[in-house]
Amino acid sequence: MNLLELSQTIRRLRLERRLTVEQLALRSGFSKGFISQVENFRISPSLKALNRIAEALEVDLKSLFEAPGKSAEFVFGTVSDGLELQRDDSQEYGMRYLALAGGLSGKKLDPFLVEYHHTESPRDFMAHETEEFFVLQSGEVRFYVYDNNTSQLLVPGGTVYLKSKIPHRAELAPGCKEAKALIIYSEPGE
Repeated sequence: MNLLELSQTIRRLRLERRLTVEQLALRSGFSKGFISQVENFRISPSLKALNRIAEALEVDLKSLFEAPGKSAEFVFGTVSDGLELQRDDSQEYGMRYLALAGGLSGKKLDPFLVEYHHTESPRDFMAHETEEFFVLQSGEVRFYVYDNNTSQLLVPGGTVYLKSKIPHRAELAPGCKEAKALIIYSEPGE
């Protein structure tokens, strides 16, 4: 099971129990921010942390690692088959995440189609434990790395490869109404 599947299992179990992120945080003894990072596949929690989360969800630890359904060797699909995920208040920042190849468990890469729409709320820099490959499909975005002084305007076909833990963010270029990018995340440590 990869980090995306683990995070979505934790979120699914939390929602099935009608718990908020804050309630799960209180039950497990972690901060709301930590639980949010786990559910948004930003960090790889330790087994000790996962055990506390499992106890708070009233399930066995192994339940967090059991993928629903049978694992396949391959999966065909279309972009329209993408599973929409809520990630880090993405709607507030004018973003929509579609997980591609969602029906395939045990994968080492997680491809997403990400849509960018106009918003008044600029996104903060983020860093994660996975490597990332970004390909702009349509529109124009300004891609920032480390700080607001290091950026590049990307047009369709523009790419960025990031090692893990590199602070970055992307926003629509002035005058652009929407953009789409294919983003591929690796497993942590891959």
